[in-house]
Amino acid sequence: MAEEFVIGGIPVRQGETKRIDLPVVRLYTDTEMAIPVYVQRGKRSGPSLFVCAAIHGDELNGVKVISRLINSRALKSLRGTLIAVPVVNVYGMLHRSRYLPDGRDLNRCFPGTSKGSLASRMAYVFMQEVVAKCQYGIDLHTGALHRSNLPQIRGNLDDPEIRELGRAFGAPVMLHANLRDGSLREAATDLHVKTLLYEAGEALRFDDLCIRSGVRGILNVMRQLKMLPLRRGRKVMRPFISYESSWVRAGGSGIVRFERKLGEWVQKGELLATILDPYGHELDIVSSNDDGIVIGRTNLPLVHEGDAMYHIASFRKSHEVVKRLDELQDTLAGEAFTEKP
Repeated sequence: MAEEFVIGGIPVRQGETKRIDLPVVRLYTDTEMAIPVYVQRGKRSGPSLFVCAAIHGDELNGVKVISRLINSRALKSLRGTLIAVPVVNVYGMLHRSRYLPDGRDLNRCFPGTSKGSLASRMAYVFMQEVVAKCQYGIDLHTGALHRSNLPQIRGNLDDPEIRELGRAFGAPVMLHANLRDGSLREAATDLHVKTLLYEAGEALRFDDLCIRSGVRGILNVMRQLKMLPLRRGRKVMRPFISYESSWVRAGGSGIVRFERKLGEWVQKGELLATILDPYGHELDIVSSNDDGIVIGRTNLPLVHEGDAMYHIASFRKSHEVVKRLDELQDTLAGEAFTEKP
């Protein structure tokens, strides 16, 4: 008899695929809310991997990444178990909001409890029913509202296995990131579930390059874990690793004239943006605090003093990172996405 795998009380046997609605706290109207969970099990044993998106309800790129992933013909050769959760924060997505109705950030409430706040209860259900049943995970995010992130992998790069999985993903940039209290990645780490975080794009927007990069990266990780067969002759981009990054903030309030774009290489002291008053007079200039690559940037042309404007990651060979970005765009542009027939 095939090994059984149970989520939300529903068994999924080897070779089966099921869509499961995982109940969470109800609405005021007594309407049941559920987290949608897609489970696909290969006919042969292998690792268990969860992929989730929209922990912040306004971060939509990951939703599209997962819909393309689960419809990929590559999964016909799956070994082990894939648990894909396109929308974790169903409440936030309904309201196009980063947060839950109680005002909490779900990604600061893990591992949660069964008798805590709404956010804590959702986190608890997700940990017990999804994360605790896997050995690996990939958490998909975007920048905040009016802020874009370059496709990048974040994780504990001091862990050799996480570093290798991050390399396999193939994003142009890999950033060492410490664990944050209450985050999914921290709670997963406590359960010894090796987890990557993929950041790309902007909240409430679809970005096709970021989506394609995410799908390709997840499939690359699954090949690294031997959940999918290796593809001969396929070039995997080796990311550049950064252990240092910092935000450049506005020195004054006003209207922004941007000078540098996402993904560009900048030198220390180089002009990034100019802040003007409504009459067009210069109030302040924003300069880079280091040599590096712009991996995050505000898109809003209005700033207050102290607002974060540019996120700069430092590299020893920044020019080579720019070259890799160009290669990624060329590669993704030439790839055809293939869904199940």
